[in-house]
Amino acid sequence: MRFMELVARRQSERGYLARPVERDKLERCLEAARLAPSASNAQPWHFVVVDDPELSSRMARETRGPLRLFNRFAREAPVFVALVEEAGKTVTRLGGWLQRRDYGLIDLGIAAEHFCLQAVEEGLGTCMLGLFNERGVRRLLGVPRGRRVHLLITVGYPGRGERREKKRKLLERMRSYNRYAAQP
Repeated sequence: MRFMELVARRQSERGYLARPVERDKLERCLEAARLAPSASNAQPWHFVVVDDPELSSRMARETRGPLRLFNRFAREAPVFVALVEEAGKTVTRLGGWLQRRDYGLIDLGIAAEHFCLQAVEEGLGTCMLGLFNERGVRRLLGVPRGRRVHLLITVGYPGRGERREKKRKLLERMRSYNRYAAQP
């Protein structure tokens, strides 16, 4: 698949078929994430893949939010991937502190998108979740103290099969050259 086609096809899936995901496909997604660039090559990530149906069901319950209103579709996902931030290199943390940037979070985002783009190539759908009970997820997965689960990714075969039109700003409204020039 050509890159622009891949990017156009990548969307947040909110419906999955009741079909297990083959581990070789998950391994290729993880390999794509492993190859993602990171600040000072720190690679501050650990991916916990949950493909056990019982544990996956328990993970879905941790994504519903305090009023049980959010992420209802997650119960359909056969696979969850938890992105755990590992301690980065000292030089990266120092640089982040000096620049007031969290390079670890930037790196996790890049790796997560590499994972999701490869998933599209594999015929899979994904959705990144930022709203979840981190304490519950950490407990379920045995994530040690001092480590954060910043993101969950649901993975599975798309259940609705529809490609939604991407509603994005016009290019002319979101870029300028050589000088910042906001467009109304």
